[in-house]
Amino acid sequence: MKNYRVAILGSGNIGTDLLVKALRSESLACVAFVGRSYTSPGMAKARALGVTCSDRSIAYIEEHAQEIDLVFDATSAKDHAVHAPILKALGLRVIDLTPAKIGSICIPAVNQDSSLGSDNLNMVTCGGQASIPVAYAIGKTHSEIDYLEVVSSIASKSAGPATRINLDEYIDTTEKGIQAFSGAKHTKAILILNPAVPCIDMQTTIFAAVRNPDLDALKSVLDPIVAKIRSYVPGYRVIVGPILENGRIVVMVRVRGRGDYLPEYAGNLDIINCAAIAMAEEFAKEGRA
Repeated sequence: MKNYRVAILGSGNIGTDLLVKALRSESLACVAFVGRSYTSPGMAKARALGVTCSDRSIAYIEEHAQEIDLVFDATSAKDHAVHAPILKALGLRVIDLTPAKIGSICIPAVNQDSSLGSDNLNMVTCGGQASIPVAYAIGKTHSEIDYLEVVSSIASKSAGPATRINLDEYIDTTEKGIQAFSGAKHTKAILILNPAVPCIDMQTTIFAAVRNPDLDALKSVLDPIVAKIRSYVPGYRVIVGPILENGRIVVMVRVRGRGDYLPEYAGNLDIINCAAIAMAEEFAKEGRA
């Protein structure tokens, strides 16, 4: 039953793809699609789908707070810093898809249950959603991680204006998320915008320098986590590893999108949106608003 009312703040690619996913959900009712330009492609798509639209941004949310249970913020890190205190004062739960680092870090396959108690969930970054579950599994099976590096390669066409504006925040937020979930002493995140034609799928490689690597133990923890991710991101796959290379543990994952609003190669956007929808559906299931 579609009884959990969500609003989407941000009418760009991420927000529009979120809209399509929300409309497909059996428990989410999208009551508003909000941005700054009523003539944007996202707004046109939303209107065609019969969704209430507004170009008044956060002001619309303030005026209609009683009609909303949860807000997806798909704007930018800078904008979310403005939105967060307003949404908190309104008593609205928010799932933040920007790398603002304001709310509690949420990786559904790892900390779904504990995240349900937060009123502001930060979905980290696309690279974070792809790599942190692997980093977490490495941390659970190895007591000392000297260094952990994550390299994500995405199609240049899948990186819109907001993604490019947020690149510094992307790196910082991804590194902090990796460290928080793995316990690694040092972390590094790298994002490559690949201009290849045809466009490549998202690929993320995790390198970990550990003491006494145990691949069997790692695989026993990682496999059920990957299965959990695939329950809400069907296109997520481990394509290499875990293996040992030059004394490092190496795991490579590939993410192919569902092709809802964005092309299937845009797995980087699909994974963070799927994670956000999965958490909203858990809130709906729990009856938390």
